[in-house]
Amino acid sequence: MHAQPPAQPHNPLHGLTLEAVVTALVAHYGWPGLGERIPVRCFTSDPSIKSSLKFLRKTPWAREKVEGLYLFMLRDIRRADRK
Repeated sequence: MHAQPPAQPHNPLHGLTLEAVVTALVAHYGWPGLGERIPVRCFTSDPSIKSSLKFLRKTPWAREKVEGLYLFMLRDIRRADRK
């Protein structure tokens, strides 16, 4: 039997797919804004969700940047909601 991974109630990335993260970033920043914040070709040259996922799954440093930007975006949205 496999042990259940520990619950992560305070981790906003827990349970999210990489596709959901990229889709949310594109919805919030748009491809141009995403390409400015993380200048990789999959965001700046003929971008698509599919090509971005393919690149990010093979490139751990870029995936970390995307996850970090997603967490920053969540904090930004929460701050704006408090005003």
